[in-house]
Amino acid sequence: MENGNKRLAVLVGCNYPNTPHELNGCINDVLAMRDVLVKRFGFDHSHIELLTDAPGSLIMPTGANIKKALDQMLKKAEPGDVLFFQYSGHGTRIPSAKPGHPFRQDEAIVPCDFNLITDVDFRQLVNLLPKGASFTILSDSCHSGGLIDKEKEQIGPSSVTNDGTLQQSCSPKTIPFESILQHLTSQTSINTSDIGTHLLELFGADASHKFHLHPHELDLSESLKTDEGVLLSGCQANETSADMNPMMTGGKAYGAFSNAVQMVLKDHLGSLSNKEVVLLARKSLEAGGFAQHPCLYCSDGNADAPFLWQPQGSGL
Repeated sequence: MENGNKRLAVLVGCNYPNTPHELNGCINDVLAMRDVLVKRFGFDHSHIELLTDAPGSLIMPTGANIKKALDQMLKKAEPGDVLFFQYSGHGTRIPSAKPGHPFRQDEAIVPCDFNLITDVDFRQLVNLLPKGASFTILSDSCHSGGLIDKEKEQIGPSSVTNDGTLQQSCSPKTIPFESILQHLTSQTSINTSDIGTHLLELFGADASHKFHLHPHELDLSESLKTDEGVLLSGCQANETSADMNPMMTGGKAYGAFSNAVQMVLKDHLGSLSNKEVVLLARKSLEAGGFAQHPCLYCSDGNADAPFLWQPQGSGL
């Protein structure tokens, strides 16, 4: 692939202020990444859309707003373009509706209004990508492994157990399925454990594609060809990602995976492959005592491709 003609990004940070699920570092994560995109990777400020739930935000990171921003980015994409989506916030796992998977769980991110965006939505976005363009997703959220449905696993679950103790003032970036169900039920007053029923009632056409499709149709979204989707996940599908709040010591709050990627990029100014970024971030997190293992999902070719197709001579 040649260097992209356009570089487009959507960055989403959800701290869920004044809720039982409040985080601290997610907005800091995307602000730090915006600087890196501009200074190192040749993105123009005007081509970066930032959605956060900071007080006074004009566009809140609701499910509909996030999907609208991603849809608009995909519609602008042409061959040779470099697209990037970063999400820092809560993730969750929901029961799979796919036939033959009664005990399987699927991954989703949790926008500020709880209108879940699922692995099926990200698969559909990747399938819209024009030939010759690339779409990199960096998700610093719990259970983010496998967030692009059916994307090939390159660096997957680790069997290594980490006995290191996490630093204090660390929160897992997850909202359990039961808590999401309880929250949605309080709004719909419908007595069912089927999360799709609640989401369709509350959000209608803006609910995830997963809940609009018949279970047998979900398998039709399978990627039958090599695609240009690249997922760097903050942890395995069965793990949590950490949100650090060292503010009591005067430090800045941050997501552990986002911060690890920032440190890796700072320490290696030359071009790094997607695989190198994930492996170095794993090493950084392990050294810090974190029990989360970043993963990489993409085609064989994209595993060794430069992260965000770094322009020649940049980062020096």
